[in-house]
Amino acid sequence: MEQAKKITGEVEISRSMSQETQREIKNILDFKEKINSSLGKSTTELLEVILISSIILEASDIHIEPEEKRSRLRVRVDGILQDVLFFDLKVYQGLISRIKLLSGLKLNVHDRPQDGRFSVLLEETPIEIRASSLPSEYGETIVLRILNPKNLIDVEALGLRDDLADVFNKEIEKPNGMIAVTGPTGSGKTTTLYAILKKLNQPEVKVITIEDPIEYHLEGISQTQVDPGRGYDFANGLRSIMRQDPDVVLVGEIRDLETAKIALQAALTGHLVLTTLHTNDATGTIARLQALGENSINIAPAINMAIAQRLVRRVCQKCHVLKRVSPEELIKIKKALKNISPQIKVPKLTKELKIPEVRGCKECNKTGYRKRIGIYEFLLVDAEMEKFILTSPASSEMKDLAIKKGMVLMRQDGFLKVLQGMTTIEEVERVAVE
Repeated sequence: MEQAKKITGEVEISRSMSQETQREIKNILDFKEKINSSLGKSTTELLEVILISSIILEASDIHIEPEEKRSRLRVRVDGILQDVLFFDLKVYQGLISRIKLLSGLKLNVHDRPQDGRFSVLLEETPIEIRASSLPSEYGETIVLRILNPKNLIDVEALGLRDDLADVFNKEIEKPNGMIAVTGPTGSGKTTTLYAILKKLNQPEVKVITIEDPIEYHLEGISQTQVDPGRGYDFANGLRSIMRQDPDVVLVGEIRDLETAKIALQAALTGHLVLTTLHTNDATGTIARLQALGENSINIAPAINMAIAQRLVRRVCQKCHVLKRVSPEELIKIKKALKNISPQIKVPKLTKELKIPEVRGCKECNKTGYRKRIGIYEFLLVDAEMEKFILTSPASSEMKDLAIKKGMVLMRQDGFLKVLQGMTTIEEVERVAVE
């Protein structure tokens, strides 16, 4: 089986620089001042400042974008892109060359996309950086994806309600079947899957993954990476994995019928299969597998659970306040939580209700939010739902049945987190449409 490609270059950040930068960088404004004071330094030192500052601010991506007369640096923090500063094109050219050299990208290729990797050694902790270059109107746009192992969290930190946590833990302990996590790019699917892997990673359990690419490395788990150029895709890789006698298999994404067939067959023959799909909600998982060409007779008995999720920003604990709900907000909350399962505890929805209001401070970059938490929707496939899937129902009909059986919608989970003081109505509406 193909293993992950070796990381090309390494940037080692000294302990003194790390500690100094951590003292200096608390927000985007500090980041901007730090870079401004570093513009006269070498390209190598400037890139180190950008990297370590972004890591300290827990950014997920760094964007370096050329414009006609200048270049822009942006970082994505808590899922939202924020401007850092503009600098001249000479600095941009130096940074691009340095990044390409580290990432193993071809320096003389400017007219087609390239992908590479390097690592940052921060106080002996390796942090992988995935580099992507894309030709644009005024040069190459570079995006650096920061894969910080500290983002690997335990199941308990996912933000599941108590009732969902009980279901979740019960399902991942089953010896066979498929658990599919769904949502758009950036919705936390990988985080959820790796949290499951961390919990299942025991000496007596054989876990193999096939990913595109491997994002985080876990000790004790056999991780492989697709390489379509050499004929090692998800389908071929999954076939090879099944000959290794695994107990748990993670398939990074089901994209085609062949992969779907092999994964579902594995779920039916004594393996626990974890995977992702791009769908809008939990019930859409079934429709997506059918759209790929798979038959309901194979889907129904194989799926144990489908999880749809999004990430909402948490209110900043330093500056948020609780305010009395407005009449308009109360109407929204009542509408969202109408028909919610009676098993879910909901506080009295009166005009005395208090919910968070964001303010903004230095700690949260004046946004009013800091860090993120998941909102979830679980579709459990029990005997009744399995029989229903065999009739090839529409997704809307399946959702109606799931709601009758107690499924709480993602949007409802978000509003419950508003009532718990974790996030705001605006955040839930931003990521979870009606």
